[in-house]
Amino acid sequence: MSADRDPDRSLGAARGNGGDDPGAPAASPNSLDRTDIDGSDPDRLARVALSRVYGPENRRMATEVARLGAAEVWERVSAEHPGVDPRGDLDAGARAGARLVCPGDPQWPIELDSLDLLREDPAAARGAPLCLWVRGVGDLRALAPLSVAVVGCRAATSYGLHLAGEISFDLAERGWTVVSGAAFGIDAAAHRGALAAQGSTVAILASGVDVPYPAAHAGLLAEIASAGAVVSEVAPGTPPYRRRFLTRNRLIAALCRGTVIVEAGLRSGALNTVAHARRLGRQIMAVPGPVTSSTSAGCHRLLRDFREQTVLVTSADDICEEIAGVGSFAPRDVAAGARDSLSLVVRELLDAMPARASVGASTLAKALGLRAQDVLAMLGPLVVEGLVESVPGGYRLTPLGRAPSNTPPGGRTGPV
Repeated sequence: MSADRDPDRSLGAARGNGGDDPGAPAASPNSLDRTDIDGSDPDRLARVALSRVYGPENRRMATEVARLGAAEVWERVSAEHPGVDPRGDLDAGARAGARLVCPGDPQWPIELDSLDLLREDPAAARGAPLCLWVRGVGDLRALAPLSVAVVGCRAATSYGLHLAGEISFDLAERGWTVVSGAAFGIDAAAHRGALAAQGSTVAILASGVDVPYPAAHAGLLAEIASAGAVVSEVAPGTPPYRRRFLTRNRLIAALCRGTVIVEAGLRSGALNTVAHARRLGRQIMAVPGPVTSSTSAGCHRLLRDFREQTVLVTSADDICEEIAGVGSFAPRDVAAGARDSLSLVVRELLDAMPARASVGASTLAKALGLRAQDVLAMLGPLVVEGLVESVPGGYRLTPLGRAPSNTPPGGRTGPV
């Protein structure tokens, strides 16, 4: 943004009577000729220029673009910003290996259009971005329908880092794209987990795509670009202003089917991403942590205060059940017990034996309506298997034999 200009005052001129208004600003060197001798689309150049001048924080500018079109708005305010060079930004993007993606383009992710529905909500973030700068091999329109955000705190614990990486690895193996913000902590673990599975991942930055932030993640961002995409709505060369992390978060939430928060304190910025997802009606999922851990307090608060909108998840299976197609369920297999491979009559014999006291074979035979020799024939193998032990006065269950059966009536094993 120009340091000595008021962008809202400039937008006031954009609400004039039209191009023939004598009060409208005169054409300037960076004004867009409708014929555009360079062959570029005036609307695209206008979006680049407006995003450079106003950034994603200006709600009034987004409203004017929706009403008049980007080219018209820029034509009216360009004289106020003579130093803005949209073609220069395009050249800078090209040098960084980035391409411009605008609404209506084949690679524009239509999921972001839902942000415009919240433009009038004073609590919501700004609407859809004017344009996106995309560096990498990924096609956002193709990746978005199977994208899930994995976010969390920067000061993550080893528990959180392990879970974020494992969940992201499993999601990527299943064909999901993992989206995050490339920050330290949970974000980086999520990206690395997806990369380890040779899956796709998308990093959405608060800086320009040619400004690695944090700088220590320059190599990670290069890997992400080779397997997915590095994305920003601000012009190349733009530093990561603090407020833009919050406006950036709305893109993470809008792009994905759901948002998974792995670790977050009560004041974590990751909760801001969750708030955007909640307003957009996206699925919110929280990974629980130790109740004594302050880094999981935000996750637990979500599960308690927004219980109707937040689902507890512990694995990629749980996540897929929430955001995949109808009929996708996480496995509900129960670990096999010591009794589960036994026949029904043998399990009935074990159930008839007292838990602690001993009992004779004849007593068991009478209780089950069997012959004593048949009961003795069953007890011998049970002693060998360690489920029953022979003691003075008869037989009794061992601790292993007292373990309950997980097999339903009828002797079938598998999901309950």
